[in-house]
Amino acid sequence: MKTFEEIKKILAEHKEEIREKYGVVIIGVFGSYARGEQKETSDIDILVKIERPIGLKFFELWDYIEEILGVNVDLLTPESLKQKPMLWESVKGDLAYV
Repeated sequence: MKTFEEIKKILAEHKEEIREKYGVVIIGVFGSYARGEQKETSDIDILVKIERPIGLKFFELWDYIEEILGVNVDLLTPESLKQKPMLWESVKGDLAYV
């Protein structure tokens, strides 16, 4: 099981490539990994802000992030979370930017 610091390091190493290929301007980790409460079965909750609509390439981005991290990921955008204000407030509470 990877640590939170390892997750951040891997994402940071690939951040420029992710920005260039998918237009991601912000990457953040939240949830159990950000709080240090992850378990062997935990997925990684990741928030990405994308500068322009990318359509179905979003799923390509999702697959790419799962591949580089080697674990299941829940990939969300601020726009999707803001439709659920209580969830957005919870995410903001433990969001750690890469």
